[in-house]
Amino acid sequence: MFFLLGGNERKVKKPAPQAENMDKVKELFLSGKFPVVTTEFLEGRKLEKVLGLVVCRGYDSEEAFFGMAVRAVNKGAQAIIGYKENVAFHPDGSKFFSCYGTAVQFELPQRNRRLEPLQA
Repeated sequence: MFFLLGGNERKVKKPAPQAENMDKVKELFLSGKFPVVTTEFLEGRKLEKVLGLVVCRGYDSEEAFFGMAVRAVNKGAQAIIGYKENVAFHPDGSKFFSCYGTAVQFELPQRNRRLEPLQA
């Protein structure tokens, strides 16, 4: 019956374009321009927008960590807060890493603030 109605073509998913930004994100993180912190805030910076949870899993800790960072940068994030990681050990001796956190954007600092005179 399935063949009579059609729909027997296989649908193939396109691979995610994650690897192309990996070097850029590594450079951002290693130069200190993309912070990843375990706390719920970053000292001296005020949150403007929460972009959501970013997660990546892999058999290599670096692949999982930077994969998570790539997903955050692709969303437009300036940092990841609340970072956590988990390692699962399998009976065959392999490890499976999970990294996750919240992608956020910060308020731009106001440079030319005018001070209002005090009213007496």
